[in-house]
Amino acid sequence: MGFKDVFFVCFLFVLVSIVVSGRELRSISKPDPDDGVGTARWLASQNTWGVLSTISLELKGAPFGNVVSFSDGLPDKGSGIPYFYLTTLDPTARNALKDERASLTVSEFSTGSCGKKDPENPSCAKLTLSGKLKLVQGNTKEAESAASALFAKHPEMKGWPKNHNFNFYKLDIEDIFLIDWFGGPKPITVDQYLRPRM
Repeated sequence: MGFKDVFFVCFLFVLVSIVVSGRELRSISKPDPDDGVGTARWLASQNTWGVLSTISLELKGAPFGNVVSFSDGLPDKGSGIPYFYLTTLDPTARNALKDERASLTVSEFSTGSCGKKDPENPSCAKLTLSGKLKLVQGNTKEAESAASALFAKHPEMKGWPKNHNFNFYKLDIEDIFLIDWFGGPKPITVDQYLRPRM
């Protein structure tokens, strides 16, 4: 077996590992830094996890950040609205049911496209969506859409224990904070962010 054969076998192994683990290959390149809205939507679509912060019951109103999986839609066809599959066995969902204020932060770093830059480097984009974390009512079209979006990116979720009472939640976005280059945050309105992308 020659070098090319070994390389091809290794490539196939990595590709199969990525598909089996439920992570799609990222084929969409990062938008130009001048396109703040495009970059924000790209970050929401390309990331599969982030830090979801809520107002903690146990910590007497202090902020509490938790690593969570999310999806804003089917792969590369996102709406920009993050959906979550949460249980009240975890503090995040319990907090949201008492105080809906929440924020989700994601980084370009987790997509692998920042190279050797530090995640805090302004050219390694970061997005924080703030608003209210709301329970999605069951047996609705929105609940069906949330299930499709989440299970497409996180197939393992389908097998999570039914007796843990997982429910779908969404972040009702009220504010957008994006850093994707030097010079401070980009001004983006919620209407601009949620406008369907071509």
